[in-house]
Amino acid sequence: MKPSAAQIVAERIVERLREAAYEAYFAGGCVRDLLLGVVPKDFDVATSAHPDAVLAMFPKTFAVGAHFGVVLVCDKVDVREIVTEVATFRSDGVYLDGRHPAEVRFSASAREDVLRRDFTINGMMLDPILQRETCSLTSSLLDYVGGQNDLRDGIVRAIGEPHRRFEEDKLRMLRAVRFAARFDYVIDPATEQAIRELAPGIAQVSRERVRDELTRMLTEGHARRAFELLDRVGLLRQVLPEIDRLHGIEQPPEYHPEGDAWIHTLLLLEKLRAGAPATLAWGALLHDVGKPATFSHNPPDRIRFNGHVEVGVKIAHEILRRLRFSNEECTQILSLVENHMRFGDVEKMRESTLKRFFRLPRFDEHLELHRIDCLSSHGDLSLYEFAKRRREELPEEQVRPALLVTGRDLIEAGYMPGPQFKQMLAAAEDAQLEGRILTRKQGIELVRAMFPAG
Repeated sequence: MKPSAAQIVAERIVERLREAAYEAYFAGGCVRDLLLGVVPKDFDVATSAHPDAVLAMFPKTFAVGAHFGVVLVCDKVDVREIVTEVATFRSDGVYLDGRHPAEVRFSASAREDVLRRDFTINGMMLDPILQRETCSLTSSLLDYVGGQNDLRDGIVRAIGEPHRRFEEDKLRMLRAVRFAARFDYVIDPATEQAIRELAPGIAQVSRERVRDELTRMLTEGHARRAFELLDRVGLLRQVLPEIDRLHGIEQPPEYHPEGDAWIHTLLLLEKLRAGAPATLAWGALLHDVGKPATFSHNPPDRIRFNGHVEVGVKIAHEILRRLRFSNEECTQILSLVENHMRFGDVEKMRESTLKRFFRLPRFDEHLELHRIDCLSSHGDLSLYEFAKRRREELPEEQVRPALLVTGRDLIEAGYMPGPQFKQMLAAAEDAQLEGRILTRKQGIELVRAMFPAG
């Protein structure tokens, strides 16, 4: 595997530290990925050098976490700047807040540093200099915790005593689920049992960290597996109780032969591709979140969810605010929830309504949500194909044309600004979108016919 720019920079850092008589190795996820034959996105370096020594040794550094032994080292390959995290070997004292140790002791021992890390598959170190000389990954490993065996056997196992690892940082419970889903591994029984017992403690983790971990689960290409695991270990009801309530919510079999609302949602998650936009992924997860609150069944009438879209938007908004999504992300996710049922009328829409529908920001996400929604229920893609074809046929200038009639035009025509202005402009624009008017003059005449002056 040809080394990436990030690997080249990380090797330079290791070489420089070695020249200064310090130990230095690649550590963590990059070692795991190299063993799996995957190009790591970034590289972390672990070293016996004190943070002050690291700061002094390289020309461009940032002490972002020097208290915990973490320094960012910046270097360039060609014109691209690469940032590498360099962390001093350490052992941690007692964790009081479920995230940070009350005391950090820097260490000269790589083994001691490994033993405070999260999972065995992330607990290996690699000597890149030896690896380059021997052309062998396995002979260049420092593996004190059996990580290579667990990687081979497909096991996510906490290092040491699982309860202690999760008490140190509660987010590790979500990370265990994410790694198991991403690699299609099993969670070690003792590790899983500890998660079950400690699951309520996830409430101690900041909402932003929970949000980011869930987003990774949704966008790494194994979202269904991740949410099945969240459910199995008891974390789903802790972090997303609104989604947990989808269990057992029956749906009309003529439209949803696949089963209840939980199964339907899992089927959508299964169809999210790796690298899917986070907003689309959250839209898929939340699109039917209003169904439990609106379920009704009065035989012989079919099961109904009257108003589930409106209720779903409110519930989704509460979830997104709780997890502290940005305003921009909230707007798009809520739009996906709010509009996902509109495709049912797409063949009957007036031309103006259809074009306005196509104007929804990131309409491709709406289209994709509808596609996987159909494939996860009745399987009929005819409305999807119709919407996709019509959107491709319509030039952008027809979907968003320059307005023939503006507010200034109405004032010049003798109308006083007021509440009716919005209705007048909308009527003129509808006529323009439908091809009933082609000029400003025709637009003003239409407004005068519909809204006679005084």
